[in-house]
Amino acid sequence: MWQIWIDRGGTFTDLVARKPNGELLTHKLLSENPEQYEDAALQGIRDLLGIAKGDAIPPGKVDAVKMGTTVATNALLERKGDRTALIITKGFGDALRIGYQNRPRLFDMHIKLPELVYERVLEAEERVAVDGTVLTPLNKDALREGLQKIYDDGIRSVAIAFLHGYKHTEHETQAGAIAGEIGFTQISISHQVSPLIKLVSRGDTTVVDAYLSPILRRYVDRVAADLEADGAKGPRLMFMQSNGGLTDAKLFQGKDSILSGPAGGVVGMVRTAQIAGFDNIIGFDMGGTSTDVAHFDGEYERSLESVVAGVRMRAPMMHIHTVAAGGGSILMFDGARFRVGPESAGANPGPACYRRGGPLAVTDCNVMLGKIQPKYFPNVFGPDADQSLDADVVKKKFNELADRIASETGEARRNPEDIAEGFLTIAVENMANAIKQISVQRGYDITHYVLNCFGGAGGQHACLVADALGMKTVFVHPFAGVLSAYGMGLADIRALRERSVSEPVDDDAVQRIKPLLDEMAADARAEVTSQGIEEKLISEHRRAHLRYEGTDSAIVVGVADAQAMSKEFEDLHRQRFGFVPEGRKLVIEALAVEAVGATESIIDPELDCMPDAAAMRPRATVRMYSAGEEHQTPVYAREAFLPGDTIEGPAIITEDTATTVVEPGWQAYLNSRGHLILKRVKARPQTYAVGTEADPVMLEIFNNLFMSIAEQM
Repeated sequence: MWQIWIDRGGTFTDLVARKPNGELLTHKLLSENPEQYEDAALQGIRDLLGIAKGDAIPPGKVDAVKMGTTVATNALLERKGDRTALIITKGFGDALRIGYQNRPRLFDMHIKLPELVYERVLEAEERVAVDGTVLTPLNKDALREGLQKIYDDGIRSVAIAFLHGYKHTEHETQAGAIAGEIGFTQISISHQVSPLIKLVSRGDTTVVDAYLSPILRRYVDRVAADLEADGAKGPRLMFMQSNGGLTDAKLFQGKDSILSGPAGGVVGMVRTAQIAGFDNIIGFDMGGTSTDVAHFDGEYERSLESVVAGVRMRAPMMHIHTVAAGGGSILMFDGARFRVGPESAGANPGPACYRRGGPLAVTDCNVMLGKIQPKYFPNVFGPDADQSLDADVVKKKFNELADRIASETGEARRNPEDIAEGFLTIAVENMANAIKQISVQRGYDITHYVLNCFGGAGGQHACLVADALGMKTVFVHPFAGVLSAYGMGLADIRALRERSVSEPVDDDAVQRIKPLLDEMAADARAEVTSQGIEEKLISEHRRAHLRYEGTDSAIVVGVADAQAMSKEFEDLHRQRFGFVPEGRKLVIEALAVEAVGATESIIDPELDCMPDAAAMRPRATVRMYSAGEEHQTPVYAREAFLPGDTIEGPAIITEDTATTVVEPGWQAYLNSRGHLILKRVKARPQTYAVGTEADPVMLEIFNNLFMSIAEQM
């Protein structure tokens, strides 16, 4: 039977399908195209199976659909979740509004608080001390009355978070039961959603879960209904969680969906690069709306606390840094400097070249410079989704922009290609700064890492980003353009359990925490086996969150004896902060157990080498503008490469789902498994001094550099 793996992104929806004979197919379509289809993921499945638009998917044809989605993320960003009420301990109604008083934008004079995701607050008469003493019993009658008023106002989603509720759960459970009796359809209870200390982040996570789960549930049900034709049992539907593991659609929750799509990319980036023998990896996933970057040096990195769209989340997520620089990032000139993003043209209208009347964007820069050739790009544009990219409108708009810049600055008119390259330089610097944040600023020397470049727009900028970081190797998988979707298929089923504890790290620490770890492990294993995974295929990982007594920042280490945990903690602390304080006591703040059920095991096969094959011939030679000059550049089809084939830059390599630009000074070769490896073979040109003239490109680059330095300080 077929397996279909899907990443529904902000601009494009990518699909990888494994046919019954094991062959892999790829497909890409716009996420929003209301004239053509209602839902991109379902339309993509129909396209792959050869089913007419609107027809039911035949039962027994598809075994499993594994999917990552931005539905919940977009709802959070746009504040379009379900109406939600917060139930919290009396006297703490403003606790989530006050938060931690962090300033996300350090230098803003006017602080604009993020919009709250809950609409109403109900303070419950109850109070439990930290030791479990009931100071004020729960007033059930008053709570019932308050909840009834909220229900009568049309709100159907509630988040319940009481003081010390992570540890003493009885009052939260009773409040949840009352809400259920009244008829609320979504009840998120903090000790079930995020059983960890810290009321504010625990409360925020519970609110997000209540706010997003109904929207997610409706989307999941709609996809499931379409897959279950005429009441027949449909394929297994699984969703990617923010922690990098798959879970059954019925177990998919709002709080675990925020990084659903990007997490698939991290899994894909690691699995594919490891097949090629790379273990130190920087993932560079550039899509239409944003760029996601991640670091890997032997273990998936997860962050326990994250801030997404102004909301604190205390749920384990892949450590992914996102910057608003994608192929759709809009280009702007404000009279003095060039700016790229953060606004995006999205899929509709998209960049100017998409034939929907959109503004100039990063993709248009590459069209203008000849790095994207419309002739070799999929014909999915225009009203009937059958036209190529529009290069003429791009040239027209860049010429108009050149005239505007000349008139507003009083300087000589710039070459439109130089303007496009200037905007591209800014976008590349923004992406390089994002990679520095997750690597260099955390003590890693990435000059010896490989840049695993993927996403629809990644290959167009990979060499430039690597140069900006001093990296010399770039890895491009055959499915780089749809690697997030491919990662959905490679991901394992994961169940994670966490619990707050407060135990000193001493000789008896492991004995004291072992019963709790065993209980968490049994619970996590049960969730994985319930999804059809055999016990022998399940592995488990036990971790402890350690911190110095009197501090609140924990570092994750593996559970071992006290001496080994202390040493690992100190090594990580020294790497990240550059010092280790003497004589400070360590505390175990929280425990985490992860059960991992192995699923697909796909290894790219060794290809037959054909050294006597005819020399590679380019499909065409085109004009490409790079580093301030024009180059006659050959265009190659990736499928024409054989193992061992090598080409020198500048060159353009085209394929169905991506375009890879080999910049001057770089070389590309195909290894024995069909992976494209790019290497810098000539020393990088030295950077030039900036003159006294105010250059609008360098002005923006230095603006970003100074801001980055100030934020680090």
